[in-house]
Amino acid sequence: MHELRRKQKLPISLEQGWDFLSSPENLKKITPPHMGFEILSGFSGEKMYAGMIINYIVKPFPGVPMNWTTEITHVSEPNYFVDEQRFGPYTFWHHKHFIKEIPGGVEMEDLIHYKLPFGPIGKLVNALIVKHQLNGIFRYREKVLTEMFGKFE
Repeated sequence: MHELRRKQKLPISLEQGWDFLSSPENLKKITPPHMGFEILSGFSGEKMYAGMIINYIVKPFPGVPMNWTTEITHVSEPNYFVDEQRFGPYTFWHHKHFIKEIPGGVEMEDLIHYKLPFGPIGKLVNALIVKHQLNGIFRYREKVLTEMFGKFE
């Protein structure tokens, strides 16, 4: 099992942070364009709720589209929500999204536990590719959110 933990502070209200993060429509905005991320499920202004199923196409490698289905399993507005992979590239994917109010804004924290298939080969692929790719996705997300909402001082 692998773990990835990322934190970011933004100079926005808890309500603004929750409104943005809990909208599936905003996922594409914070995913690098080279990932070819497309939501197949039709959402129009819906907020995440426990039991929500989201179907995506994502291209972890150029020209290699993969279907990915996640379920929102827990929601505690405006504090956190959890998405879990039901079908997709991982053997296991559990992603907790936390948001809390701090002086001057909010702190967002992502905690991901994941496992790749193929045992030792999956561990090697994680070390060589996946871990770096996931960190790159979160660096991109941090950059976009800072551009959208401003830098936390």
